[in-house]
Amino acid sequence: MYVDTALGLVNRPLPKRLKFGYGFERLKSEARTMTIPPEPLSLPVPEAVRAFAAEHRDLDTLEVIVPDTNGILRGKWLPGAALEKVYANGVAFPYSLFGLDVWGREVEETGLHIESGDKDGVCWPVDDTLTLVPFAERKTAQLLLSMTTPDGASFPVDPRVSLARMIDRLADKGLTANAAFELEFYLLEKAGKAGAPPKPVFASPRGPERQNMYALSELEALMPLIDDIRRGAEAQGIAADAAVSEAAPGQFEVNLHYRADALRAADDAALLRRLVIGLARKRGLIASFMAKPFVDWPGNGMHVHVSLTGKDGNIFAGKEGEGRLGHAVSGLLDTMPEALVLFISTFNGFRRLQPGSYAPTSVCWGYDNRSVALRIPTASEQARRVEHRIAGADANPYLVLIGVLAGMMRGLERKADPPPPVVGNAYNGDMATLSPWMDEAIEAFERSEAMRDAVGPELHKVLSAIKHVELTAFGREISGLERETYL
Repeated sequence: MYVDTALGLVNRPLPKRLKFGYGFERLKSEARTMTIPPEPLSLPVPEAVRAFAAEHRDLDTLEVIVPDTNGILRGKWLPGAALEKVYANGVAFPYSLFGLDVWGREVEETGLHIESGDKDGVCWPVDDTLTLVPFAERKTAQLLLSMTTPDGASFPVDPRVSLARMIDRLADKGLTANAAFELEFYLLEKAGKAGAPPKPVFASPRGPERQNMYALSELEALMPLIDDIRRGAEAQGIAADAAVSEAAPGQFEVNLHYRADALRAADDAALLRRLVIGLARKRGLIASFMAKPFVDWPGNGMHVHVSLTGKDGNIFAGKEGEGRLGHAVSGLLDTMPEALVLFISTFNGFRRLQPGSYAPTSVCWGYDNRSVALRIPTASEQARRVEHRIAGADANPYLVLIGVLAGMMRGLERKADPPPPVVGNAYNGDMATLSPWMDEAIEAFERSEAMRDAVGPELHKVLSAIKHVELTAFGREISGLERETYL
């Protein structure tokens, strides 16, 4: 029997396990030669899927979803009757899906497009992600997929596959990563005039001075939508927990339960964003996970809580655990500048790093301190963990976790102690700062052998190329302020 955590396929027979990865050289070689494609794989359909198909014979549409390199969900709509065929034969998508920029345009520098013949891979279902879509107008099911080559090798440019590889590396050391995400978002009124700034629900003439943190009244005012999100998450197997009103009008946060499966925790984050956006749209609102949609109001963060367990439980528990926690923190601090583009992956995301905003600006840590990059929450010993507070809510959760786990692993290997924890306001400290510039973050990532090792050489090349193109596109734009000032 075959188990591949990259696919979520358990106890489903596949060919013998191949070496992880595919590689650009193999892609180019196949493009230059008349390589005969391998015979397509055919897998048995799980009984649970047959039961789902039997229960929902009136299923109109099957939506298959692949999270791309930017964390954007791409896919196809298939007839509902295609469900069992998808489990048996997978779904063909081009490798170049992972070579698209944030606008969905091909980035030739990735080497995944015409240069390689724009070949197809095969995407296979991720277990336990087949669910109904609560916001669809017709009866629709959705299914998360992950990429392989036609002969069954994991495709390393798929960020989900790259995270699975990192989790496997931890497993080789006897460790399991546990994780939970917290996602902030704005609820906005439907757009008016083209180009007009968005307006959050509950916005008032007092503008940025108006705050109503943790207001039950704002949850109650949107009770139908909040209830939709809670019930929708439960129906889709997304481990949603608390919902709170945040620091700005129309800003909310949904927390996800801790999972002893970091891959599924990242799935939760990716699918929760889609659920919230779809349910908000159904009720006439826009849900935005943009990292910094407003200059004067707080940005949207994606905080992730992470611990590691071994054969005796949480390795951060107990007296020795405190030392290991320090080592993990040291590794996270050490890799933070070079991993920054994994956490803040958009041009807009760097605007969120502002002093006093509860978004971190320094390479620092502390106990129960929300002004630092790495917060150690107050918790029981077995629940001791790191809260990583850098990522924007629009980041790719798979890449965020790769960056966090790579830093922890480096720290545990090197066993270096961290600097003293920050007490009080970290914005006033004399510490190394996180770069607020996307070009510096890209260059640090591109130069880093540690990040090349963490994400894999293929994804390292692709992500660097995509982010360079994104930055160039924004650099070519002439803003309204420039015209107003200089024209």
